[in-house]
Amino acid sequence: MTTPGRGSPRTAVRRRSWAEVRWRQFRNAPRPVVRAVLASLVVAVVLATIYVIYDAALRRGADLPGGDLRVLFLALYVLIVLVAGSVITFLVVPQPSGAGTERRRSPWSAALGFFAAVPIAYLVMVVASQIVAPLLA
Repeated sequence: MTTPGRGSPRTAVRRRSWAEVRWRQFRNAPRPVVRAVLASLVVAVVLATIYVIYDAALRRGADLPGGDLRVLFLALYVLIVLVAGSVITFLVVPQPSGAGTERRRSPWSAALGFFAAVPIAYLVMVVASQIVAPLLA
């Protein structure tokens, strides 16, 4: 069987499995998405490390000034991760400039960072507080 306008035989396209498609998407993720996730991930991991150290000190009975401020820290953690993720992504991920050499910024870059930061903040704190902190206690 030949395709119209071409003299070569038509080959069947192999259908990829769901896992193959997702693995390919994971390996070839767009750079802006990777940058947005990494910006939020780095900030979240640093703050979660500080939280785990503070939590371990409180569990061991350390008398810290101000008492138990874990709830305040968690609120600040979420706020800082969301704002830092948005701002860093805004600065690091420019809009495509087309044919010109001008690098433009857009609120959409900040939105990308914000929406990448929401699940990152949650997942990192769950791992830190539910898995890492009990191991250190």
